[in-house]
Amino acid sequence: MSVALTREQSDLREAVAELMTKRSPEAEVRRLMADGIGHDPAVWTELASMGLLGMVIPERFGGSGGGAAELAVVAEQMGRALLCAPYLSTAVLTASLLLAVDDPAEQAEALPRIAEGGLIAGVAFAEPGSARPPELPQTVAVDGGDGWRLTGIKTYVLDAATAERFYVYAGIDSGSAIFAVDRTAPGLTISESSTVDQTRRQGTLTLTGAPARLIGAPGGGATAVAGALDTAAVALVAEQAGGATHAMRMAAGYARTRFQFARAIGSFQAVKHMCADMLLEAESAISAARHVAAAFDSQAPDRHADLALAQAYCSDAFVFVAATNIQVHGGIGFTWEHPAHLYLR
Repeated sequence: MSVALTREQSDLREAVAELMTKRSPEAEVRRLMADGIGHDPAVWTELASMGLLGMVIPERFGGSGGGAAELAVVAEQMGRALLCAPYLSTAVLTASLLLAVDDPAEQAEALPRIAEGGLIAGVAFAEPGSARPPELPQTVAVDGGDGWRLTGIKTYVLDAATAERFYVYAGIDSGSAIFAVDRTAPGLTISESSTVDQTRRQGTLTLTGAPARLIGAPGGGATAVAGALDTAAVALVAEQAGGATHAMRMAAGYARTRFQFARAIGSFQAVKHMCADMLLEAESAISAARHVAAAFDSQAPDRHADLALAQAYCSDAFVFVAATNIQVHGGIGFTWEHPAHLYLR
């Protein structure tokens, strides 16, 4: 399967790369890491105007109608720039979940708002003890006659501090289902988590009889969440590949310009080997990410196995390249002032 970009995809990559260079330089990333909101609303509006927030949303809902390959192109450039924005949680995970559930009314209300940048939302699927969605959620929904009420704890919720609405994966008598909970709902407590990666906020939801709306048919929650997580994983591996590529180039640039013993450190064999290994890992990650995106677009029979392999490879490659980048930079790479550690985080 070809991993080469089409002309349109190359144009998309250049447009997003230009935007990231302008809107997500290191200084802005650091500012947003310390900011209470965690993203720039003006940039969010700009992403919407370029059609990036509606990348996976069909045109009938105001989206761009792009496929997995186009999503991977966008995510690759966002990963390169460490963009601080609720893109993965809202434009990818939430949008994919809504497309997976059979609820035309909710789709018609929420998807256009996501595409135009008017709604930031999150998906709450994990629970204490695991980052994966449980087969039988301990968070339960009860219909008491006056509507559904949710009780339980949800962990690792992306952008919980800023999301206006949460789509919660909860257990019911017939299995599981998806429920919408507004941020202002009584019985909902949101606490922000302390994470190593400060460019992507996470939080915990504690629900105590919180009022909720059933989304889609009862019993289909697990299937909808699994499908949405697959789409999010396609974006995430591309993001990791983009970050690895940037870290590799950062190391190579430093090796060419940093002189020691009257010669560039890149001329030393040990540093050459590190840079060569980084290049191999980063390029392989790009190939893996683009391959799995193409596999999902073509609905290849082995796409889920390919995704699992890409997840394992790209995550390891990103960690290896980011850590080796710090080694190439030496002592300065460990300091807070240098951007190398941001990619390792």
